[in-house]
Amino acid sequence: MSRQSIVHCRFSARDAVPLDCSRCGARELAVCASLPAEEADSLERYASSQQMPANAVIVRSGQPCRQAYSVTSGMLRLVRTLPDARRQVVGFALPGHFVGLSEAGHYRHSIEAVVESSVCVFDLDDIRDLRKRHPQFEHTLLERACREIDDAHDSMLLLARLSPLERLASFLLRLRQQMRIADADPRLSLPMTRGDIADHLGLTIETVSRSFTRLREQGVIALPDPQHVEILDAKALDQLASALK
Repeated sequence: MSRQSIVHCRFSARDAVPLDCSRCGARELAVCASLPAEEADSLERYASSQQMPANAVIVRSGQPCRQAYSVTSGMLRLVRTLPDARRQVVGFALPGHFVGLSEAGHYRHSIEAVVESSVCVFDLDDIRDLRKRHPQFEHTLLERACREIDDAHDSMLLLARLSPLERLASFLLRLRQQMRIADADPRLSLPMTRGDIADHLGLTIETVSRSFTRLREQGVIALPDPQHVEILDAKALDQLASALK
């Protein structure tokens, strides 16, 4: 994990604007898709929309947990900072992901925007009301919580046992899956920095850069620019990541 100094933009909840569900590009991916149509159309009663610039901090670890967030565009990162200033990027949230929901009373992670992003903001009391009134909504939240537990177990194995090259291969494939990229499409966008990837995989920035270079030299990937990857040999990448299957 790096000790890289991160400069954050300030973000205020006063920037919230009324919600317009009819224009939401992530609606079918989000938890609200589990609500009856008439209820989903009235989510404006429960949520507001917020736009954030890159590196905006939505919440900080340790703050009282009062709201949860459904990502509608862009990408967020969940971050834990250790007492010695090292940080761990616990995960990345993409459109359709729901973050910040906890019974702990305080946020366990800081939630930050990787790039310019937008979220729907729900008060936790309103979420509890929706859970009581709509069992399918509760069921969807439970399913997603179970997937997050599975992802956490994979991350533990990734950090504990896999080589740097295996970690990077696993990360690229899992990101493709999260982004719902078709198998026939070799392109993959990487909005996050190499430092973010390093802090997610428990590596140094230099090791991440060398691992990208090795995959490129082996003909597994191409690197048109730092924010994009093209997978040239999907079978080889899959074999490297096979330890998590």
